[in-house]
Amino acid sequence: MRNLDITTLRSFVAVADHGGVTRAAGFLHLTQSAVSMQLKRLEELLGLDLLDRSGRTIALTASGEQLLAYARRMIALNDEVISKLTDQAFEGEVVLGVPHDIVYPAIPRVLQRFNADFPRVRVQLISSHTMQLKEMYQRGECNLILSTETTGSEGAETIAELPLRWIGAPGGSAWRKRPIPLALGRRCMFRPQVIAALDAAGVPWELSVETENDRTIEATVSADLAVNAMLDGTEAAHLEQIDAGSALPELPAHRINLYGGESGRDPVVDALAALVRQSFFMLGGSPLRAVAG
Repeated sequence: MRNLDITTLRSFVAVADHGGVTRAAGFLHLTQSAVSMQLKRLEELLGLDLLDRSGRTIALTASGEQLLAYARRMIALNDEVISKLTDQAFEGEVVLGVPHDIVYPAIPRVLQRFNADFPRVRVQLISSHTMQLKEMYQRGECNLILSTETTGSEGAETIAELPLRWIGAPGGSAWRKRPIPLALGRRCMFRPQVIAALDAAGVPWELSVETENDRTIEATVSADLAVNAMLDGTEAAHLEQIDAGSALPELPAHRINLYGGESGRDPVVDALAALVRQSFFMLGGSPLRAVAG
């Protein structure tokens, strides 16, 4: 009888998610040779080639794609059994602060996984602006916060760096208007860079919407009445990145910084910080491909 090893499956899934052995090894805190050996053993056990190594980058074979779905389910079931049947001494509340515009798509995955690992710990999610979240963290009102900033910051860990993208309605034409109508938050960290880029490129603009309500901005943009800027990959499904060619200027990258993620202070907070890092690493990384599991 042949038995699949969960540790080996974790390495296989990590390679698929992170685009190769090197990134997977860093994520798993293993050496590249250890991850490669686990993959080799998995292929030998199944008698199948799971990775196509013929090109410059590693890709999944058809058998690898099929195994990936099963591997995700087996790992999830393993983790659920462990969390339900072992010591569940951890309980209480953790407060996590996240800017409005980077809640999706990463944070729902974080909350779901954390709840599976710590079912008795409640995560209070606070969604606000970077400046307000930093003030709350300094007052001790949050255990962890994320921020969107142009640079690193003292006491913070940069966990991702993503470019700003112009965002509009699917098939919209608001970006063609002059002056270009903008929908921006009053305290949005992206606002100065957006305006500076337009001014430097000589593109006239006007504030169509200026608000602190992200729902108002989202509704205005989706109605093709204005454009906005968001970090690459964080736009809602009913919005899309604008392919304007040279009609709109390039926008700078922003860093996603984590405050409160220093290890060793609290195992529950450490676990939540690790999940946040992993989720945003995946958002900013280069996975082999998006595979449903």
